[in-house]
Amino acid sequence: MPHITVEHSENLAEHHDIDALVAAIHTAALDHGLPELAALRTRAVSRRHYRIASGDPLFGFVAIDCRIAPGRDAAAKHSFLEQVLDAAEAQLESEGSSLHIAWSMEITEVNPEFRINRNRVRDALGQS
Repeated sequence: MPHITVEHSENLAEHHDIDALVAAIHTAALDHGLPELAALRTRAVSRRHYRIASGDPLFGFVAIDCRIAPGRDAAAKHSFLEQVLDAAEAQLESEGSSLHIAWSMEITEVNPEFRINRNRVRDALGQS
């Protein structure tokens, strides 16, 4: 772990490259050092039906949810949040647009007692 889900308003894709956003978030997470390569998964989910504030079509949102295993200290989690969110914002700013984005990011710790993980990627990378 972590598993990162980038939820965004559908209009974001009209103004920005979603694959580039996912890549920037994934790279920032790896560069931070909190996740190991075989454990990191990053994906995006577009929301077609949404309303932000007054409903102006130039309003968009990006909500980044990161699920991690317990055991990291508060400082590591805070620095991870900052690094990943900064990278996401920088990616979209580098592309420019008239979209006004409401950003959020949070970390949720998963209870390992109620989780099953079968990771064939780890096997392919030669990790146990």
